[in-house]
Amino acid sequence: MKKVRTVIFALIIPVSVVLGQQDPVMSYYMFNTQTYNPAYSGMTGMVTATALTRQQWVGFPGAPSTMLFNVNTPFSLFGLRSGAGLLVEADKYGFSNDIELSLSYSYLFSLGSGTLGAGISAGILNKTLAPEWFIPSGTSHTPPSGDPLIPENDESYLAPDISAGIYYQGLNYYAGISVTHLNQPKIKYSETATYVSRQYYLTAGYYFQLPNPSLELIPSVFIVNDGAATQYLATGMVRYNKKIWGGVSYRISDAITGFAGVELYNGLKIGYGYDFPISEIRKGTSGSHEFVVSYSFDLGLGRSVTKYKSIRFL
Repeated sequence: MKKVRTVIFALIIPVSVVLGQQDPVMSYYMFNTQTYNPAYSGMTGMVTATALTRQQWVGFPGAPSTMLFNVNTPFSLFGLRSGAGLLVEADKYGFSNDIELSLSYSYLFSLGSGTLGAGISAGILNKTLAPEWFIPSGTSHTPPSGDPLIPENDESYLAPDISAGIYYQGLNYYAGISVTHLNQPKIKYSETATYVSRQYYLTAGYYFQLPNPSLELIPSVFIVNDGAATQYLATGMVRYNKKIWGGVSYRISDAITGFAGVELYNGLKIGYGYDFPISEIRKGTSGSHEFVVSYSFDLGLGRSVTKYKSIRFL
């Protein structure tokens, strides 16, 4: 049965690569804005480095595994308030192993009571296929060598990749829209060629001060569309004294996530999230795990500033 599931999953994954790219969607999206929206670069006024790993559908052969690192910082460019960022992301699923490296720039300016950022990122996307086919004996399945569109050997291709977005941060709310793979990078293997689909993001959140001044309620939404399908995530989070947080997310028709985190000391934060699948895939997995570590520090003081009123605390 395990080999059968491996074959089925492996067949599904290459088809998805041919039709388009589905970026990994993180349950901890609210702590990882830099990855999908370059306009967030420099928004907090601090240098922030974030590392995240996600193990999806644990126990399912060929399931996605994602690791990423991003860092962003504010700076001044010709007197303009600006931000810069770096993203390194590795995403492995089925036969595919994708690596992306990109740099981002954001122009920041005051608008009303908040800050608006307009950003762009450019980098390189490396997509690799390393197929390992299993053909059951005594069947009529066509072997890879019998179809030129089925990859039989390892293949790799590099392509330029561009993303763009805008992001607004007010005193007690935020909102952003962005698009990744704006140029729809062309990936050409030996026998086939495909274009990586654009991926559109919309996110927004608000934080409410509860009667207890140490507590905040922070609801948020995250919507992703790749031109063919849309994912909707809704989150409710409670934060205590800006140091400890916990909450629940719901990804429609897919999973329920519980997450929690803590600031160990000034600027260093860690968090963990667990996805419990509610779709049919729950029959073959024990769930998904996500870990995040972040460190923020002020450029002037070399340490994070704790007295700021912003939902973006990672």
